[in-house]
Amino acid sequence: MKKRIDFVETVLRDSHQSLMATRMKYSDFKDALDLIDNAGYHAVECWGGATFDSCIRFLDEDPWERIRNIKSKLKNTKTQMLLRGQNLLGYKNYPDDVVEKFIELSIKNGVDIVRIFDALNDLRNLETSIAATKKYGAEAQVTLCYTISDVHTVDYFTKLASDIEEMGADSIAIKDMAGILRPYEAYELVRNIRMKTDIPLEIHSHTTTGLGTSTLLKAIEAGVDIIDTSISPFAGGTSHPPTETLHMIVEEKGYYSPLKIEVLQELAEYFEVIKEKYIADGTLPVKMLTEDPKGLIYQVPGGMLSNLYNQLKGLKQLDKYNQVLSEVPRVRKDLGYPPLVTPMSQMVGTQSAFNVIMGQRYKMVPNEIKDYLRGYYGKSPVPIDDTFRKSIIGEEEPITDRPANHLKPKMDYFRNESSGLARTEEDVLTYAMFPEVAKTFLKNKYGL
Repeated sequence: MKKRIDFVETVLRDSHQSLMATRMKYSDFKDALDLIDNAGYHAVECWGGATFDSCIRFLDEDPWERIRNIKSKLKNTKTQMLLRGQNLLGYKNYPDDVVEKFIELSIKNGVDIVRIFDALNDLRNLETSIAATKKYGAEAQVTLCYTISDVHTVDYFTKLASDIEEMGADSIAIKDMAGILRPYEAYELVRNIRMKTDIPLEIHSHTTTGLGTSTLLKAIEAGVDIIDTSISPFAGGTSHPPTETLHMIVEEKGYYSPLKIEVLQELAEYFEVIKEKYIADGTLPVKMLTEDPKGLIYQVPGGMLSNLYNQLKGLKQLDKYNQVLSEVPRVRKDLGYPPLVTPMSQMVGTQSAFNVIMGQRYKMVPNEIKDYLRGYYGKSPVPIDDTFRKSIIGEEEPITDRPANHLKPKMDYFRNESSGLARTEEDVLTYAMFPEVAKTFLKNKYGL
C-alpha cells in the first residue's frame, strides 16, 4: 500500500502574507472556495498569523466573519489557523483567560486545526493554548520554529518534539519560516523525530532562498506525513513551493497524493487573475517573487521581507533595504539568537531598521525589545550578554519564570473598555488584540 502524503494549501494565509503583506481580500478568493474544497486538500490554512491584524487595519473586514464564511463553504476540507501561543494574534503576551476565550471562539467560529507556536520555542508559552485547543475540540498542532545557531541542533529540535508530544500535541509541525532548512538537514531532522514520535508530522517551508521544494522532498523521504504548499500563481519567491509541482513529484516518487490535478489547474487559472491584479496595482511587489540565497545568511522569513519592504517604502528609505537586511543577523545575535518568526521577526526587523536609519545602533529601542530583555516574552535560546542588556534596561532584573504568571486575568477589563463599541464577545477580543485599530474598525462596522 502506497504511503499517503497530505497537502495543506497556504494561498489564503501565508502565501499572500509572505508575498504582499497579507492584503488579499475575502471578495477576491470567495469564488475559489468550492474549488479548494474539491481539490483533495487535508486542510487549508486560512486564518491567524497576520490575517486578523490586516483585516481590521487595512481591508475593513471582520476577521471573525471571514473565518465563518470560509468554513461555511468547506464541507470536505479542514480549516487551519496559525496562533502565536501566549501572544495569540498580537505582539505581546496575553493573560490565560484571554488566551482561552480567544481559542474557544476561534474554534466556535470555524477553526478545525490550531497550529500553535512560540517565537522562542519556549514551551511554557504554549501550555494554555494547547490545553484550550483540546478542551474545545480542535486539533492541537504544535510547532518547532526552525532556525540556525550553535544551540539549534538536530538534537535540540528532536528533544523539543518529544517534549511537545508529552504536552499533549495531536500533531507536530516543523516551521521553516525563512526557507533556511537545508534538504539533508531536513532529512536528518525528520528521521530523528520519527524515531521519537508516531503522531502526524507536517513540514512548512518557503522558497525564499530557493531551497523549499528540495527540502520538502527530503522530508517526505524521511517520513513526514503532511506538506504545506501554495497554488502556483502565489508560490515561489518568499512564498511556498507550488502545490501542483509537489503533487506530481509525490506521485512520480510512488507515494499517494489525494489531490486532483484537474481541480488544481482550475485553481491556478483563478488565482493567476488575482495575482495579476495585485501586481498591476502595486500590492504585490515583483521583487517578492524572486528567490534570494542571501537569505541563508540573514535568515529573514517571507512575511518579514514583504513587510520590511513596505515599511521602508512608506518611509522613503527603500535604498536602505539591503543595509537593514545585513543588520538583522547582528541584532539577532545581540538578542540571543531568537528564531525570526512573529513577533520576534518584527521586533528584530524594526530594531535593525532603526539602527540603520538613525545611523547609530540602539539609539532608539522599541518598548517591545526592552520587554524582551526583561524576560517578558520568555527565555532567549542563548543567554544575552549582561553588558548589552544593561545598556538597554539598566539594572533591572529580568524575570525567569513563565511570563504569563505575571499577568492578571483581563477579559472583564477588555469588556469594560470596549463597552459602547463591542456588541459580541468576538468584538471584545478584536479590541483586546489591537485596541486603537479596533476602535476605528468597530465604529465603522456599526456606524457609530
